[in-house]
Amino acid sequence: MDYKKEIQHLVELVINGNASDIHLAEGRHPFIRVAGVLIPIVKREKTTSTEMQGYINEFLNENNKVLLQKDRDVDFSYSLDDSRFRGNIYYRQGVLSIALRFIPKKIKTLEELNLPPIIETFTRKQQGFFLVVGPIGQGKSTTLASLIEMINQTRSEHIMTIEDPIEYVYESKRSIIDQREIRTDTPDFKNGMISMFRQDIDVCLLGEMRDIDTISTAVTAAETGHLVFSTLHTNNASQTINRIIDSFPPGQQDQIRIQLAGSLTGIFSQRLIPRISGGLIPAYELLINNNAVANLIREKRIHEISTVIETSSNEGMIDMNRSLAELVRSGEITTESAYLNSFDPKILDRLI
Repeated sequence: MDYKKEIQHLVELVINGNASDIHLAEGRHPFIRVAGVLIPIVKREKTTSTEMQGYINEFLNENNKVLLQKDRDVDFSYSLDDSRFRGNIYYRQGVLSIALRFIPKKIKTLEELNLPPIIETFTRKQQGFFLVVGPIGQGKSTTLASLIEMINQTRSEHIMTIEDPIEYVYESKRSIIDQREIRTDTPDFKNGMISMFRQDIDVCLLGEMRDIDTISTAVTAAETGHLVFSTLHTNNASQTINRIIDSFPPGQQDQIRIQLAGSLTGIFSQRLIPRISGGLIPAYELLINNNAVANLIREKRIHEISTVIETSSNEGMIDMNRSLAELVRSGEITTESAYLNSFDPKILDRLI
């Protein structure tokens, strides 16, 4: 079987169906995810173990094959013609499965993504720490790519991305963009970040903050004249700040509070919600780190940050409930969807 040709057929299904993901597994029909919903491709036969091995031989290099056998799962990226995927191969009950996320070649603008223009201001900072957060599959990587591409088009900077694996591929425009993949170009996020200090970097995109060493190095980079973008799998701004601080031992938490209060520029939380007209549309929360927020972080009053967001729309902050209510009023999403995605449905009651 020509597995490149088979993958090309799957790519066509994704593009024609406006899908985001492909799932392949031994003993199952292929599935694609469209607007958040998994759909079986019943016209295709169930995937056999031989076919799974053929896909793996196409997707993985020899090093990743060794990692798959050692760790029982492995992350990878894969390009075919103009299509690109971020993938994970893993074992389940002793048999193989593959999850592929489609990465569009074209990096969309904030307007095309239906995101608020104010987050463009964070691309004009000379230094600081900006986070895009939310659960898996909510468009965080796409939002970050849009911001990095905006810098690429408007500023002459040296941009470094450190990713596992590389997702969007950038073409240097006004900026120089170097992209490093974990295991291929650098052993891990920590080493990649430390090396950055010797590489004359202005802007860094850190694919994920996975451990205390990476978080600490990222915050230090933001303090020392770098503009750092990254992501966490957290729900909102308050939870994100708590997650960062709680990652450190008690004896180090006061120090990281001070560092975070001084280096954080903002936190953008987003959800992709089914649109009444079809597809997905984002709802979002934006925290801007002003003096009041910085004081709350230093004074261990992070629980009060949500109130600051709710009452600071005049400064550009965006409350998730107001974002949801506006989408309901404009006929973009259902009331039920709004309540399902609200952090505080009681407050949403007053806005809808």
